[in-house]
Amino acid sequence: MTEAIKVEGLQKTFQGGVFEPDRTVLRSFQFSVPLGQTAGFIGVNGSGKTTTLKCILGFIRPNAGKISFFGGEPLSNAVKSRLGYLPERPYYHDFLTAEEYLRFHWDLSGGGEGFPAASNEVLDKVKMTPHKDRRLRGFSKGMLQRIGLAQALLRRPELLILDEPMSGLDPDGRILIKDIIRSEQQKGTTIFFSSHLLGDMDELCQHLVVLDQGQLMFQGALKDFAQKGNVEDTFREMRKHFVGVE
Repeated sequence: MTEAIKVEGLQKTFQGGVFEPDRTVLRSFQFSVPLGQTAGFIGVNGSGKTTTLKCILGFIRPNAGKISFFGGEPLSNAVKSRLGYLPERPYYHDFLTAEEYLRFHWDLSGGGEGFPAASNEVLDKVKMTPHKDRRLRGFSKGMLQRIGLAQALLRRPELLILDEPMSGLDPDGRILIKDIIRSEQQKGTTIFFSSHLLGDMDELCQHLVVLDQGQLMFQGALKDFAQKGNVEDTFREMRKHFVGVE
């Protein structure tokens, strides 16, 4: 099966200060995300998930490792044009309206024709059409999360990367995000999303990548991970024997 993302030998160490030692966050591991599937990236807070995603997207450089997309392509502008990304803590220019924010990202990603239709489509998808002319400074956390997801979907990406997309949302917001993930997966979009909420994996994923303290605990089909129980029980039991292993 062709991989949407393939990571090999990924390692990242952050240099310490004058009185601080270097800090190794990722400890040379490998995994892949199958094309056309929803893959969950799980681990406790501080396990290295966000650092891994930043390496994959080229925001920071790993000390070692190789990352490729869509069956072997390196990260390039052509590959980036096929990706959508929602960071865990997006930065918003709060003086912009929702529609202006989407227009800003449309132009950043190459501009061109088709913005009004694309904007209307994603605003409707995240239930934000009534608020498209409101300035972001008046939005709640949940509304900002929705408009951030609309930005990630704007170019109809083939690969959608979401960092903690349901963090801090109320039950209605979580249900909406889950419905959107299911809808995108049914269209054939590959989705790779990180979370420390294990129940989300049971509901949404076919594939899992499990990270702890910068080390790979498991990667493979969800059904293989939770053969003897649910994801939460399996993760708890696996981590009991894994923590502290170098």
